[in-house]
Amino acid sequence: MTYQIPKGLFDILPYGVDQEWKLIHYWHFVESVIHDIVKDYGYKELRTPIFERTELFHHGMGQTTDVVSKEMYTFFDRAQRSMSLRPEGTAALMRAFIEHKLNTLGEHHKFYYCGPMFRYERPQSGRYRQHHQFGVEAVGDPSPYLDAEVIDLLLQFYDRLGIVDLSIRINSLGTPYSRSRYAEALKKYLHSSFQQLSKESQERFSKNPLRILDSKDPHDQLLLKKAPSLLDYLEDSEKHHFDVLCRLLTELNISFTIDPLLVRGFDYYDSTVFEVISHQLGAQNAIGGGGRYNHLLESFHGPHLPGIGFATGLERVIQTMISQGISVKDQTSPWICFIALEEQAFHSCFFWAMQLRHKKISSEVIEAKKIQKGLQKANHLQARYAAILGEEEMRNNTIILKDLLQREQQALPMASFLKTLEKLWTEQ
Repeated sequence: MTYQIPKGLFDILPYGVDQEWKLIHYWHFVESVIHDIVKDYGYKELRTPIFERTELFHHGMGQTTDVVSKEMYTFFDRAQRSMSLRPEGTAALMRAFIEHKLNTLGEHHKFYYCGPMFRYERPQSGRYRQHHQFGVEAVGDPSPYLDAEVIDLLLQFYDRLGIVDLSIRINSLGTPYSRSRYAEALKKYLHSSFQQLSKESQERFSKNPLRILDSKDPHDQLLLKKAPSLLDYLEDSEKHHFDVLCRLLTELNISFTIDPLLVRGFDYYDSTVFEVISHQLGAQNAIGGGGRYNHLLESFHGPHLPGIGFATGLERVIQTMISQGISVKDQTSPWICFIALEEQAFHSCFFWAMQLRHKKISSEVIEAKKIQKGLQKANHLQARYAAILGEEEMRNNTIILKDLLQREQQALPMASFLKTLEKLWTEQ
């Protein structure tokens, strides 16, 4: 019997992949940028388990969301308790915040996470049943300045990866009160066109009419073109918040489009919402997004503290990089490859390599019958240098050092060979 990976999953390998974005060095590079940029913005890592009680996600994300109603990976443990693999990061992080009483340890809190999420959906480009997200959550500060900071962080993350040709849409969902007023106005507008709505939007009409705005059905989108705008129903405080945010983004030289139909996919969002679009991903073109959730902690019986966050899918990020021709060097390539042309030479090369490794200089040993074969292997490993040791070199107490980038070589005395390498390493 042969075993194959389940549908909708993928392996990330150092080589031998069918698609370039599955190469591990792309993932290492993106993760290194994540860990660097969060330091600049003052965010600290928080890790949660990959599964939690199912009711946590039902309550946090909302029963009417597609993820909860269609896409959860849910199972019963041996005690017959319903558990689910985490489909997103916010609900679990809020649970951890409340459980560990982190609100007692400061006024403002800024966290980030990076890891796998799970959704049972039809696999397609950029959407997989196990996917990976980088996200941030900032708790305790209601200011529009924090909204601008979070949006700027997300865009700077893409910028540091070299990604271009992105656009950002923003909207405000207001308070629960203004949303309820708007929901009634939207239902009144759509009432005469109810039979023309998609089946999914008809189901949302009574349960959560704002979710109709998120419909991807072309006919629904046509009907919504003349729908009332949620922005017209905002309370004065929310209008002021949104106006300040727009001004701050302009002052940060961030171009944006106000989209009154943008609601995002989860019920916990209120006030600011935003979404970043890549123009090279086809139909599934949202690369990241987020928004405020000023009442989420309170709904979990936690403290009444506002919050805002975003999440971005790493698969789509890496695919966008590759589509834009952004190449990433494999940082795990050895700095030097020792090419041993006979048995005694291999013994010497092995110990030289070990001494260099102890000094944090990456080294590899290759056994080859012919120099050319060894050099081919060293080039395949993307080494900078090759050190060649054969019968003649051992007789002369020398070793050939070849610069594979400059295509230059020289014979060096064995006695001073390691010191020469260490000098080259420090000077690079």
